[in-house]
Amino acid sequence: MRTGDAAIPRSKAPNGFAYLLLLVLIAVLGVASSAAVSLGASIARRDAEQHLLTIGAAFQQALASHGGRPRELDELLKDHRVPGIRRHLRRIPIDPLTGRDSWGVVRDAQGGIVGVHSLAPGKPLKRTGFYSRWKAFEEAGSYRDWVFGARPPVTATPPSPRALR
Repeated sequence: MRTGDAAIPRSKAPNGFAYLLLLVLIAVLGVASSAAVSLGASIARRDAEQHLLTIGAAFQQALASHGGRPRELDELLKDHRVPGIRRHLRRIPIDPLTGRDSWGVVRDAQGGIVGVHSLAPGKPLKRTGFYSRWKAFEEAGSYRDWVFGARPPVTATPPSPRALR
């Protein structure tokens, strides 16, 4: 035995213990990172859904303001039925879920647009807490079921004028 060896105390832990701890730490950090990314994506999607509701309200107002049934969404940008310039929308908004300015349209029997919806795939995260005019959205299976501007179905007894406000 060499004289220098006796002065160095040996660790009582097995040789691979520090390596195992490092692997466990990396696994825990990976799980935490994955949860944070998932939470961030969920928050971003909820924000996009809220933005979609705001845009949908603008579409609904523009279709009501137009009064008729436009054949194309561009007719909401400049209404040629009246003299001068009348705009119901300043521009066709970007769908916050798809990032495009293309929208699905719902047409009446004559081909006029009565509603718009997002073309985004997937099921909405928001399931409750809608304004009364969008209560049907609580049962939506996809974003295509969030139709903005469509009039309610015709019933045998017409609703009172107060109910339409």
